[in-house]
Amino acid sequence: MPAAFLGHGSPMNALERNRYTEAWRAFGTSVPRPRAILAISAHWYVNATAVTAMSWPRTIHDFYGFPKPLFEVDYPAPGLPALAEEVADLARPDHVGRDVDGWGLDHGTWSVLVHAFPDADIPVVQLSINAQKPPGWHVAMGARLAALRERGVLVLGSGNVVHNLRAMDWTQPDAAFDWNARFDAEAKRVLAERPGDAAALASHRDYARSAPTPEHFLPLLYLAGLAAAAGKGADVLVEGPAYGSLSMTSYTLDAQCPRQDQPGAGAAAPSSVVSADASNL
Repeated sequence: MPAAFLGHGSPMNALERNRYTEAWRAFGTSVPRPRAILAISAHWYVNATAVTAMSWPRTIHDFYGFPKPLFEVDYPAPGLPALAEEVADLARPDHVGRDVDGWGLDHGTWSVLVHAFPDADIPVVQLSINAQKPPGWHVAMGARLAALRERGVLVLGSGNVVHNLRAMDWTQPDAAFDWNARFDAEAKRVLAERPGDAAALASHRDYARSAPTPEHFLPLLYLAGLAAAAGKGADVLVEGPAYGSLSMTSYTLDAQCPRQDQPGAGAAAPSSVVSADASNL
């Protein structure tokens, strides 16, 4: 199976049609039907490694201050407890806890899947991001998960390469600050040429401003690990900055999906109707 990292941006993208959501749709229609999807979302960032192991994960609306229609979105995909066991086996010697009733599918997962796989008929399992582990550990974990691709599982990271909500400039919906552009460009180079070294991006001079908290950046490292295990670079699916301090760049691995860079198709949806740094939990 192919794999991907999707720059998800605002939860409002679940309701919008723009060039990013169209790219996610194009990716979903281009891949063979997965046996299941393993999602690594920025929004399950906890002090442990865990995997959802329930048969019917709930749709989590982990935000506030957004319009009512966003809270009405339901993504009723089934879970797959057997996949949770496979993930735990591949992660050894690290322990992976099985979450049977605590989490579900957060908006980092369902806001992209409603476009990529709108029928919600493919089982979805989420893997948490362990906040206690360094960047290199996440690259290595991505590589360990490579065997899932041979078993029909689509591994999908969801976050943003650059994600600094406090620095957003609402007057520049399609612009990037210089530090955003530099870091995004370096990430593209590393993912294309030497994905196994992606953890070194955390030492880049612009990392602190690009990822003031790491949870949106770390899902990218899982795709980097998968690419390193495959011995090849990742491809850009779609790219573009938003509001100065976000990157919407998405990547694929072994996907037969052409790059989606048609101009003029619309910017990423605004992050919220309240202050950006107060809206995402």
